[in-house]
Amino acid sequence: MSRILTALALIPIVVYVVLWANFWIFLGVLVTVAFLCYREYDSIVAQYGFGAPGWIGYGAGLLLLVWGGEMGLLIVAMALIALSLAMRGEDLAKSLPRASLLFIGIVYVFGCWRCAIGLREQNEHWLMYALLLNWAGDSGAYFVGRTLGRHKLAPRVSPKKSWEGAVASVAAAVLIAGGYLLRFVPGVSMVAAVLLTAVANVAGQLGDLAESALKRGAGVKDSGVILPGHGGFLDRVDSTLFALPVIYAYLRWVA
Repeated sequence: MSRILTALALIPIVVYVVLWANFWIFLGVLVTVAFLCYREYDSIVAQYGFGAPGWIGYGAGLLLLVWGGEMGLLIVAMALIALSLAMRGEDLAKSLPRASLLFIGIVYVFGCWRCAIGLREQNEHWLMYALLLNWAGDSGAYFVGRTLGRHKLAPRVSPKKSWEGAVASVAAAVLIAGGYLLRFVPGVSMVAAVLLTAVANVAGQLGDLAESALKRGAGVKDSGVILPGHGGFLDRVDSTLFALPVIYAYLRWVA
């Protein structure tokens, strides 16, 4: 019940921010959510024994969100800075893992959320579609998986997930989010809507499993406790983080 109540409380806020809020309100909310996600990522990877990436990840992530120049050059610079900073530790055997945790966290959290800005600039309904895609998919997987799930999808990573739930996730996303895309975004064909939604949903499910693997490796159950019934913010958006770049890439290179 707490899971449903939390969703019902958050959905109107998200819809307002995505569809009707001005850019600065939208950016402020996005930065806040990204910081909360990175805080949880930082807390999880600290359990791996290489040290938490720490404050520099927030600064680099904020720069990644608002950077208006050459993105490739910025990413290269961040990788080099992460490697350079990692040499400060006493145990040099941990230098590469420390640099990797910092760099991956910046790209994983802030890089994916950066795609949300690009989608909204194209059309606010593209971003709403990207969020709806995972809401619908997660709901389909949750209810079908609980009642009909028999075949384990990835038992070593997430024992409760099933192939039946995964298929239901794709179907729910195609029906609900695909229908939304056709209704509110002009020029999208039915074939494109179905294929894009299915591919982005599968990417989202991989994102869910990737975060589960990250938590399992760290020995933690949830990324946080801020959202009753859902865990942390990262638990709620792990699918979205993987789906956003897929949809943004479609707009940049295919559409």
